[in-house]
Amino acid sequence: MGQKIPVGIIGASGYVGAELMRLLAAHPGFDVGFVTGDTQAGQPVADLYPHLAAIGAEQEFVKYDSHLLDDVAMAFLALPHGQSMALAGDVLDRGKVAVDLAADFRLTDPAQYEQWYGEPHQTPELLGIFAYGLPELFRDELAGATAVAVPGCYPTAAALAIAPLVRTGLIQPEGVIVDAASGVSGAGRPPKDHITFCAVDEDFTAYGLLDHRHTPEIEQAAGASVLFTPHLAPMNRGILATCYAKPAADTSTDALLAALAEFYADEPFIVVSDRSPSTKATLGSNAAHLTVRYDARTNTVVALCAIDNLVKGAAGQAIQCANLISGLDEATGLTAVGVYP
Repeated sequence: MGQKIPVGIIGASGYVGAELMRLLAAHPGFDVGFVTGDTQAGQPVADLYPHLAAIGAEQEFVKYDSHLLDDVAMAFLALPHGQSMALAGDVLDRGKVAVDLAADFRLTDPAQYEQWYGEPHQTPELLGIFAYGLPELFRDELAGATAVAVPGCYPTAAALAIAPLVRTGLIQPEGVIVDAASGVSGAGRPPKDHITFCAVDEDFTAYGLLDHRHTPEIEQAAGASVLFTPHLAPMNRGILATCYAKPAADTSTDALLAALAEFYADEPFIVVSDRSPSTKATLGSNAAHLTVRYDARTNTVVALCAIDNLVKGAAGQAIQCANLISGLDEATGLTAVGVYP
């Protein structure tokens, strides 16, 4: 493939950063030059994540310094929400590509960010620079992009299920309901009372009722008004989104499945079938598994999507976008095949 493109990971000590390291270790086109983790600075990566020991026994997390950017062409920002906006300008000012995995640049309207995240956006002037990184729906935006806002895991699953049906005029874009369940890794690595083993084991809970901050992003990506209810499931990884909508005209399950399959016919990471999607089937992969049904009794369309929240919902999708804007085949270093059992 020729000389590798040097990249860095800012905020590599979280679960998404660790997943980026795992995937990039086998990527033939990118070479990781540094991994920062301010809270873990000086600690060997393998001590925090033993599964990454083969990457290099001497690799350590370092404290972020802007001079680290001098030797890379691209930076993945795997930081908590609200922290990327303070660093993105630094990355871009140095002529580097920014691939942000937080929510800081996903919403196009800074007023929406303040409404749903509870604080003003610090760098609204940068919002127009960031392309929305959901290739299957917004690939054209990624051509020539120098900055990418990688979608959230819930919005990825929901939009992949809903948007094709909205765009083809098969469902009404008003009053869509999205119920989605996520594995515990979606809450991040730092310990929290509600995600301890005893809190999560043998439990299934809804949260963020009526006001979850991914709502406007789902609406923006899907092109529909949405009532979104997330749930926490007692599993490590995965998201299953079950979406309900009213048809825009007479339809059938066969017609909906055919339309969905046609919409995604050339997509390397989309699997459309009549099987009910399973989160475990997507484990470790960048795949999204989808299906759709029409219930004539209630005149309702039900669309479902399963993904791995850390891969297609975060790190894998970020690499897919990085491939595209670097002129590589978008599937480079990624797989649509899950790990089982």
